[in-house]
Amino acid sequence: MLKRPVNVGFSGGEKRAEMVQMGIISPRFAVLDETDSGLDIDALRIVGEGINRIMRSGDKGALLITHYERLLEHVRPDRVHVLQAGRITRSGDIELARELEREGYVEAAA
Repeated sequence: MLKRPVNVGFSGGEKRAEMVQMGIISPRFAVLDETDSGLDIDALRIVGEGINRIMRSGDKGALLITHYERLLEHVRPDRVHVLQAGRITRSGDIELARELEREGYVEAAA
């Protein structure tokens, strides 16, 4: 165990550790890039709850970057933006994320 990488093979262990770090550091603004990557259903819920508990207060903000709508069911976004080729091509609320999940980026862009 002493020679193994930290948090590898613990189904979301690295992401859960990031939530602990965010709780300790208590940033005013956080950029969370693909936080849902590699998480199982339970870990996704736990990480979502952590983001809400730590970052959902009047003086804090977060930019949550994801390719999938599933995390947004736990962390309800105030705004959803679609970034394509370095430009924001669409903006909306959670319904935009659901539309993209149903139809994909190509159909939604048309």
